[in-house]
Amino acid sequence: MSLADTRFETRRRKLASALAAKRIDDVLITHITHVRYLSGFSGSNGALLVSKDRTAKIATDGRYTTQIGEEVPDIPATITRKVAEELLTQVVEGHRVGFEADYLSVSQLEVLKKACPEDVTLVPVSGAVEDIRLTKDGLELHRLEEAAALATEALEQLVDAGELAAGRSERDIAADLEYRMRQLGAERPSFDTIVASGPNSAKPHHGASERIVQEGELVTIDFGMHRLGFNSDMTRTFAIGEPNDFLREIYEVTLESQQAGVRASVAGAKLVDVDAACRTVIEEAGYGEYFVHSTGHGVGLDVHEAPYASTTGKGELREAMTLTIEPGIYVPGKGGVRIEDTLIITSGAPKVITQYPKELTVL
Repeated sequence: MSLADTRFETRRRKLASALAAKRIDDVLITHITHVRYLSGFSGSNGALLVSKDRTAKIATDGRYTTQIGEEVPDIPATITRKVAEELLTQVVEGHRVGFEADYLSVSQLEVLKKACPEDVTLVPVSGAVEDIRLTKDGLELHRLEEAAALATEALEQLVDAGELAAGRSERDIAADLEYRMRQLGAERPSFDTIVASGPNSAKPHHGASERIVQEGELVTIDFGMHRLGFNSDMTRTFAIGEPNDFLREIYEVTLESQQAGVRASVAGAKLVDVDAACRTVIEEAGYGEYFVHSTGHGVGLDVHEAPYASTTGKGELREAMTLTIEPGIYVPGKGGVRIEDTLIITSGAPKVITQYPKELTVL
């Protein structure tokens, strides 16, 4: 068995222990990201059945017959279109089977109920796999650092080539950045790239439009690379030509807030306190009403995953967790700023894996 297979087996063993504690005999994994996390299978259609005795079964359709044999040599595979329904028919009589309640629609649940043998009971399960995913193993952290470094390189290339400039559209800038990420090994962007210029920078999730970038404006770029299953996430705000005093002020306040959040992100810190570290700086500067989202989230197989740093965040940071710190100030009609890094929580100061300068860059 390979090192990778051992890693997946370890994850399934943790899940099996959690199941046994809840008096659940098996759990049916249908969320494709969780199928990959627990088995290594990277296809787009699959389901996994994990039992409390630490055995597992997997199913996919005929498109992936060869792929599943290569990626998951240690689990018996069934080839069928109806992956979840087929695995349910293989459950032992009288078992209680958990299903991923957070990832099933009402209609999908009805399909499972119809396929479920009469002597098998379906039980909703929430958070079991997510709890295991909270902390990353060494290979996960390595992949995350690789993705972050390559995405950073793409941004550096964009700026060095003069492609972030007045006279260009937001959409063209976004396309150039995504192309450079592809050239460096991205399978796709982690999410739709945001390039928000001038008044659009006051919209946290603006996207990228045909608007032409003008001199004297701020441009916020929020982007990420999806590579080998893992994601990156970083935001930087640039000045195109000299910005006015107001724009410089909100930039400096946002930077101070972001740095405070990074400093607060240590093992044992409460997630609400990390959020408060950022929020307090912005509130004391008089811009509290313009910080309209949470401070950060984890990054891994999903670009947005637990833990979450917000005013309602639950729990504490632990070593080997990831967390973004991304405060922002968004003033309608005037402009906005967001600065974001992705961190790895360590036994000391957090490791910042998105290494691009944060002092205001004037282009």
